[in-house]
Amino acid sequence: MSRTLHDAVAAVRAALEVAGIEGAAGEARLIAGHAAGIARERVPISMDAPMSAAQCETALRMARARAARRPLSHLLGYRDFFNHRFKVSDQVLDPRPETEALVLAALDAPFARVLDLGTGSGAILVSLLSARAETRGLGTDLSEAALSVARENAQAVGVAARCDFLLSDWFGAVEGRFDLIVSNPPYVALHEMPMLEPELGHEPRMALTDEGDGLVAYRAIMAGVAVHLEPGGRLLLEIGPTQAQAVTEMARVAGLENIRVHPDLDRRDRVVSAQMPPKRD
Repeated sequence: MSRTLHDAVAAVRAALEVAGIEGAAGEARLIAGHAAGIARERVPISMDAPMSAAQCETALRMARARAARRPLSHLLGYRDFFNHRFKVSDQVLDPRPETEALVLAALDAPFARVLDLGTGSGAILVSLLSARAETRGLGTDLSEAALSVARENAQAVGVAARCDFLLSDWFGAVEGRFDLIVSNPPYVALHEMPMLEPELGHEPRMALTDEGDGLVAYRAIMAGVAVHLEPGGRLLLEIGPTQAQAVTEMARVAGLENIRVHPDLDRRDRVVSAQMPPKRD
């Protein structure tokens, strides 16, 4: 393998194209630049930069892993989400652009204390706290490994002093009330799992599916929301594109009001928001 960044990009791109990876050209620049230790924004102007034999081998090794459908974010060790770069690993669900719709909807109104159920990488919670400097938050997860990643991300973004992380099965270990509760729960039905893109096979299964109809988490959240959501507080849940009707009905039965469905940038149903009725005088 030749030892310039340009040649490394070409070799990685060829390997990815043979494997049928969409966007191979862009991913090749990211992989080769990462292996060379060159910031992604400088890659286009650094094509003549020399690469050592070890760097070239790293690029090829990453290309082979990507060709085997390991997520690019796992190879790079990060994913850009909303306004920050988040550490990711195979212990957490990779935060995706469509989830930004939940963050944007949550920021439509003020809040002081937010609970993120199933926080994973902490991307949602950390993004919200970063955007609202006077707020505090709690993130829960059933995976201690995921909570460790979330803590690192909170520290890196500078919000660690304003949030806590708790090992909990939904509301199981949670105490107190919040004026905003958010969650991106596992919503893939068991029968849909074989149809997912192969990259998702490298992510934690319990963050993807409930091994049932894809609605188990919503039932658990709705069962506990009245105890933990302040009067007038908001609940925002990411959903699969076919689940709006079912989750909306659950929210109605749970006594919530002002129920809305928010689309993502592709105009697919992505978030259900609802509000706890305010105290009546």
